Amino acid sequence: MPPVACMHMFPMHPLPCAHLAPPICPPGEPAMPVQHSSLVGKTKALTCPMGIVHLLEALFTCIAFSVVASNRGWWHANSMWCMFSWCFCFAVTLVMLLVEFVGLQHHMHVSWKNFHITFTMYASLFTLSASVIYPFTEVKDEQYCLEQDYRIAATFFSCLACMAYSVEVTMIHTTPGKVTGFMATMPGMLKVVETFIACIIFFFIFNSMDQYWYVVLKWCLAVYCICFILSLVVIVLCISEWINWLPCASNKILSGYTLLAVLLYATATILWALYNFPSKHRQPKWDRYYWDHTFCAWDKPMAITVLSFINMVVYLADLVCSAHLIFIQA
Repeated sequence: MPPVACMHMFPMHPLPCAHLAPPICPPGEPAMPVQHSSLVGKTKALTCPMGIVHLLEALFTCIAFSVVASNRGWWHANSMWCMFSWCFCFAVTLVMLLVEFVGLQHHMHVSWKNFHITFTMYASLFTLSASVIYPFTEVKDEQYCLEQDYRIAATFFSCLACMAYSVEVTMIHTTPGKVTGFMATMPGMLKVVETFIACIIFFFIFNSMDQYWYVVLKWCLAVYCICFILSLVVIVLCISEWINWLPCASNKILSGYTLLAVLLYATATILWALYNFPSKHRQPKWDRYYWDHTFCAWDKPMAITVLSFINMVVYLADLVCSAHLIFIQA
């Protein structure tokens, strides 16, 4: 039979799945990689151990401020600080989850690892302060009521959130490749502690502005503001990766600034204690007339004095660590 007749009798139809076959690459060219769904990579941000810890942090902080807000248990100034701490930590944790889920951290013009460890340190300190201040402010030895149960529950979940953030800090430092950048070093973490303690000092100062201010107390306030602003500038420069733009060695600049901060805090601690506790201004420690449901008139200056001394010690430790880094690099 002629070939033409054979073709008419048995027409050649394309295979049913021929359009699904991958194209044959020309010789010498690599084969195209198989494209997988990007959703699998995104869900790892939620299913990995760090992502699970993030979800727990968001859950605990959300429950804490929701329970307090539903019962209006945050009318005092110290309770407002606790509400701010829980809301701030919840909001930033949620934003970090979304950023890592979408994968935007690789397209941001900041050091994401520096930002990650910095926020985690701040969040652990904020939730720790809320876990201490809120029960001292709102949970009292009064007759049983339903509001007491809600406040105890808020304190419990605040403690859980603090534990979750502390676990995350530990995971960052124990996971290989996670500890990178200046903020993950000891001087960087101490910068976070310095600014946080300064925030607590500002809270106590502005919560008792009705007292008579000496000139030396204004000097103390100036010291707190100057050191806080400089430490915050260092943190911002490290997160934005602008610290290397300084005209000279950044370690020497940071060490000189830390030495200045130690000297300034030493003067502020001494002057605040001397001029804030004269005998004519002393009041009974638990006098009901001076009780504002949180702290009495004697406790606020004492708290500022103790916090000033603690921050001076933190700056001193920062100076020792910075000098040690300079010695190693030399």
